[in-house]
Amino acid sequence: MIRTLLIAALALGSASAYGAPCDRACLKATLDQYLAALVKHDATAAPLSAGFRQTENALVRVAGTGLWQSATALGGLQRRYFDAVTEQAGYFGTLDEAAGPAIITLRLKVEDRKISEAEWVINRKGDPGLGPLGGGQADAAFYDPAYLLAHAPAERVVPKAERLSRADLVAITNSYFDGLSAREGDIIMAHPGCVRIENGALTTQRAIPAGGFTDCTAEGSMRNIFAVTARRYPLVDEEAGAVLGLALFQRFPGVVMRRNLLAEWFYIDAGKIRSIYAAMYYPDAEAMVPNWPPFDGNWPVQPAAK
Repeated sequence: MIRTLLIAALALGSASAYGAPCDRACLKATLDQYLAALVKHDATAAPLSAGFRQTENALVRVAGTGLWQSATALGGLQRRYFDAVTEQAGYFGTLDEAAGPAIITLRLKVEDRKISEAEWVINRKGDPGLGPLGGGQADAAFYDPAYLLAHAPAERVVPKAERLSRADLVAITNSYFDGLSAREGDIIMAHPGCVRIENGALTTQRAIPAGGFTDCTAEGSMRNIFAVTARRYPLVDEEAGAVLGLALFQRFPGVVMRRNLLAEWFYIDAGKIRSIYAAMYYPDAEAMVPNWPPFDGNWPVQPAAK
C-alpha cells in the first residue's frame, strides 16, 4: 500500500509540474529561447508544441520558414511584456534582416510550458501603402526605425499601489478603438498630448491651424476608418501598465483603400493612455485577416486598390 501511495504521489507531482502555469520568469525564458532559435534559423531549438501555429501578417508559416529564414539578429529596440494570467509573452521593437530592420510585434502563447502560437505583425521598408486615397502612405506604408529607436517606449515598473486592474486596463485601451469607430475623440480615455507612433513614424503632435497640436484623440486621422473590428486584448502586463491591442481597421463601403492589420501597444499612466506604438500592415483586399480565431477572416472583401 505504501509503495502504491508513493507511486501515486510521484505521478501527481509529475502531472502538476507538467501542467504548472508559466509565470513571468518562465515566459521571459521561453520568449528568449524562441527568439534565439529564430535568429539561429533552428526551429528545433525552441520548445514548440506539436500543434504549433505561426502567422506573419496573417499568413500561416510553417516552422522553419518565413522569419525563421530571414531574421539575422534582434534589433536595436527590444521591449518584452508578460501576462502570466493568459500565459502570453510579447515583443515590440525591431528585428534585423538582410534587407534592413523590420518593425515588429510578436505575440507568443505558452501552454504546458510549450509554445503553441506565434503571431507576428511586421513592417518592412517598401511595404504596400493605403492606395490612391492614402495621402503620404498612398504608395508605401510608413517606415522609420531610426525615429522609433530615438523615441522608444520607456521601460518601467508601475508601483503596486498605482496599478490598475486588468479589466480597467482593457477598458481604457478599448476606449481608443471605440473613439475611432465613432469618430469621436472625446470617447478616448487619454492624457492631453498623448503620442501615437505608427511603424516608427510620429502621427501626432502636428500643428493645428486654430492653434495647438494634434494628439491621439484628434478626429482628423479617423476619417478613413469605418469600424475597428476583430478586437483582441491577449496580453495585459499590469506591472508595466501596458496592453497589447490587436485589431483590423475597416474602410467605408465602396472606398478603394486597403484595410489596416495592426498590433498596438498602449501605455497607460494614472488611468489614461499616455502613448501608443503600432506595428501595422496593409493587406491585400482578398487577404483573410487577421486569421486568428474567432476572427479568422470572415470580413467583407473590398475592391482592390487601383
